[in-house]
Order: sequence, then C-alpha cells, then structure tokens
Amino acid sequence: MKKNRGFTLIELMIVVAIIGILAAIAIPNFQRFVAKTKRSEAFYNLEAIYKCEISYFGEYNAFSNSFVTIRWRPEGTIYYYTFSVGAELYGKDNTANPMPAGATPGATQGSFSAFAWGNIDNDGTVDLWHIDEVKRMLNDTDDLGS
Repeated sequence: MKKNRGFTLIELMIVVAIIGILAAIAIPNFQRFVAKTKRSEAFYNLEAIYKCEISYFGEYNAFSNSFVTIRWRPEGTIYYYTFSVGAELYGKDNTANPMPAGATPGATQGSFSAFAWGNIDNDGTVDLWHIDEVKRMLNDTDDLGS
C-alpha cells in the first residue's frame, strides 16, 4: 500500500488565509510609512531655503522673495512637493499643483516665510508646510491626518 504525502486542501487554505490577514495588516502600515518618508523632501528643502535666506540676510540685511537671489536650487529631483518664497514656484508640475489657499509666501526686510505643498498620498488633501525667519517649521494642512 502506497502512502500519499503532502498538504491537504484545508491546510493550504488556512495558510493562504493567514497570509491574507498579515497582508491586510502590513500594507496600510507600509503605505503610511512611505507617505511619511515623502515628507522628508519638504523638511530637507525648507531647511535649505531657511539657510539660504539667513545667509542672504547676513549679507544684505534683508530677506528675499526670489530663489535666484538667495541662490537656492535643490540637489536632485523634486518628486512630491512644490516650493515658494514669493511669486516663484519650484518643484513638481506647477500647473497641476497650484499654491493652496492659506499659503502666503514672501519676504520683507525683517521676516520671510517659505512654503512647501504636495499631495503625498494621492487623496484630495494637500500637505502644506512653512518655515519662517526664526526656523519655526509648521504643518498648516496635514495630508496624512485626513
């Protein structure tokens, strides 16, 4: 008499169900993690804009509304955010990613505000960040909290 060895259909279905449950738990957590890492683009570049503005202020005793004037240009490619210190926009496709309401970038003699915005998780909400002359970085609209 020959013995059959292997898994039964029930055993295989249980394994598939367990893998499905693990995937249902892991995939949303992974997507949140990816969206949070996309924010590093905004943090890194807003910090660089701040340093350029402070350097420009040290030289000319005023802040500037122009990326060209402060000599800021990001390293690499901008994938998720658009940046502004005035009327100029730099970054993701600016026609498809217009400046959101509430963003008022600009500079005066004694202050400046630079903004970054982007839709990092492909929903209807735009993630909006800004930094000012005292290095206060604030999240005006949280795309991940919606």
